[in-house]
Amino acid sequence: PPEAMSAIAEILGIAAAEVREVASFYTMFARKPIGRHHLQVCIGMCCRLRGGDAILDHLKALLRIDVGETTDDDAFHLSAVECLGSCGTAPMMQVDDEYYEDLTTERVDEIVARLKEA
Repeated sequence: PPEAMSAIAEILGIAAAEVREVASFYTMFARKPIGRHHLQVCIGMCCRLRGGDAILDHLKALLRIDVGETTDDDAFHLSAVECLGSCGTAPMMQVDDEYYEDLTTERVDEIVARLKEA
């Protein structure tokens, strides 16, 4: 929230605009509430060349949401993000703080099922 960004700016002794710039640039900062699990699908060039778009499309259909949306039960929020730095194991996604690499649609189904059970 804006008041939190202003407080952070004051503590750090920098302009509030600088805090907003950082918060809007990096995908690990959410500026509004998101689901319990944040699924960030890499859409960098390597991931796209190795099927990243199909992974993203599969998740959109599986969760019945679009990029930037949260499921009705607040369990999942879906994001498409630029390179997550794991190009050698593309396609990949980050779920919360964990990387899932060499993805297939079958593995995505397993990951989502496990997260639903947790």
